[in-house]
Amino acid sequence: MAKSLRSKWKRKMRAEKRKKVAPKELARLKHALSLEKKGEAVIMTDIQEIATVVTADQIKDAKMEMESKRNKKTLLNENGQYPVWMNQRQAKKLKGKRMTKKGSQGKKKNKKGIAW
Repeated sequence: MAKSLRSKWKRKMRAEKRKKVAPKELARLKHALSLEKKGEAVIMTDIQEIATVVTADQIKDAKMEMESKRNKKTLLNENGQYPVWMNQRQAKKLKGKRMTKKGSQGKKKNKKGIAW
């Protein structure tokens, strides 16, 4: 997709805009970093427009929020949910494997069909 003349033109114009804005953005970043080195207070609102600002204390204190614990074989979490990236077909396939293993441990079911 994205091969029409209109989309090509829009891509071209976005690239031109990036070229036009890049020097100004770079200058603002360099200015903000130079202020920080001198020990002066940096205006965080200016930097937040360009980049995500996180203080060193927040990084040290924050613990990584890990995804809930998953079983590596079944990919189920503690609530019995599959990961969001998994599609229904994959989930159904894994569930089928799980159920056949459960069923084989107990009684064997008679298959339906014609008995010869």
